Amino acid sequence: MTQSVVVQVGQCGNQVGCRFWDLALREHAHVNKKGLYDEALGSFFRNVDSRERDGGACAVGGRIQHLKARAVLVDMEEGVVNEILQGPLREVFDSTQLLTDVSGSGNNWAVGYLTYGSAYREQIVDKLRKAAEHCDCLQCFFLIHSMGGGTGSGLGTRVLSLLEEEFPEVCRIVSSIYPSAEDDVVTSPYNSVLAMRELTEHADCVLPVENQSLVDIVNKIKQMSHGGRPGSAIKRDSAVISGQGGLSGAEKPFDAMNNIVANLLLNITRLDQMFSDAFSKDHQLIRADPRRSLYLACALMVRGNVQVSDVRRNIERLKPSLPFVSWNQEGWKTGLCSVPPVGHAHSLLALANNTCVKLTFMELRERFTKLYRKKAHLHHYLHVDGMEQSFFSEAVGSLSSLIEEYHHLDATKGRLVPDAPRLGIAS
Repeated sequence: MTQSVVVQVGQCGNQVGCRFWDLALREHAHVNKKGLYDEALGSFFRNVDSRERDGGACAVGGRIQHLKARAVLVDMEEGVVNEILQGPLREVFDSTQLLTDVSGSGNNWAVGYLTYGSAYREQIVDKLRKAAEHCDCLQCFFLIHSMGGGTGSGLGTRVLSLLEEEFPEVCRIVSSIYPSAEDDVVTSPYNSVLAMRELTEHADCVLPVENQSLVDIVNKIKQMSHGGRPGSAIKRDSAVISGQGGLSGAEKPFDAMNNIVANLLLNITRLDQMFSDAFSKDHQLIRADPRRSLYLACALMVRGNVQVSDVRRNIERLKPSLPFVSWNQEGWKTGLCSVPPVGHAHSLLALANNTCVKLTFMELRERFTKLYRKKAHLHHYLHVDGMEQSFFSEAVGSLSSLIEEYHHLDATKGRLVPDAPRLGIAS
C-alpha cells in the first residue's frame, strides 16, 4: 500500500487544501459504509487510536478510530489555518502538522523564499520528515500553492526544493494557481516568474491552473445547475459544487473556485459529450485551445460506470482532431476507477502536456517585462537579505527557454520530423 502527503503553502494553498480534505472525506463516507480503515483511506489518512498515549496507528482492515490527514500546513499568516482549526475539519489535523507566522510575506517572493525559507527551514524539514515517517511506502508529495502572492510563490517553491533535497526519490507533483492579468497584486508577475524557475528545476509534474479559467468554469457550472442542456445539470449535493452537502460549513467567496482545483475535473455531463468537452477550450483550467496546438502526451482518468471499450471508442473518435508530436503518436495513458464521484454517474479528468500552455507563459513574461523595464517595485525585493537583481534576469531567461522549447515543438505540427526536439524542461 502506498501513501501520499499533501503540503499546503500560503493562503490559497490552504484554502484549496481545505476543499481537498472535505472532498476526500465525503467520497470515502459515500462508499465506505462499514466504517473500515481500508487501503483507499490509508493513501491520504492515518487511523490513530486516541486511547494510546503515543497515538499509535491502527492497521488496515480495522475499524476507523480517528482519522488524521497526511498533510503539512504552512502559512506566514495565521488566518486561514486558524479558520481550518476552528471549523468542521479541525479533528483531521494536529499541531505537529502546522507551521504559521503572523506577519505574512508582503506579496514578495524574496521574503517568502529567502527570509522565511531560511528562518523556518529546520521546522519545515522536521514536519515533512514526521509526515513521511508515518508512511509505510511514501509514493508522492502533492504541493498546493499560488504563484502570485509572497508566501505561496516564495516559501512554496522553497518547500519544493527542500522536498527534492530531503526526499530525492519521492515524486513531487505541484498544483500551481496562476494569477489573472487583472490580479490586484501588482508584483504578481515578478513572483510568478521567480517561482516558475524553481518549478522547472525541482518539480516532477506541474498542474497549472489560471484564476480566470476557474471563474469561467464556475459560471458555467452555475448555469448548468440552473438548467443547462439535457443531462448536464449539476446536482446540488454534488462534490463539484463547493460547499453544499460538504463538511466545511457555509460557502465562502472562493469555495467554488477552490473546489474545482480540488477536483481537477473539467466537466461532468453525458458520456460521449464528456470526452469531447475534456478537449474543448471552454473546459480547460488555463485559457488555451489545445486542439489548435500540439499534444506531447495525454492521460485520461475515468471514474464511474464506464467500460474500457467506451474509452477506446472515444479516443479513436477524437484522435483525428488532436495533433500529437511525431515521436509520440500513441501517447495516451488511461486509468479507470469504478467508483463514481459523489452525486454523479461518471467523471473524466484529462491531464495533458500541450504546447498551448506557452501562450500563458508568454503573457506572464510580457507582464513581468512591463514592470521590470521600469524597475518598478524592485527595491522591495532587493532589500531582502540574499536577494540579487540577477535572480530576475535568470528567472525570466529560464521562462524564455521554456517558451522557446514549446515553440520549436509547435513548429513540427503536421509533419513527421525524425529527430524532432523533445521537451528538455519539466513543466
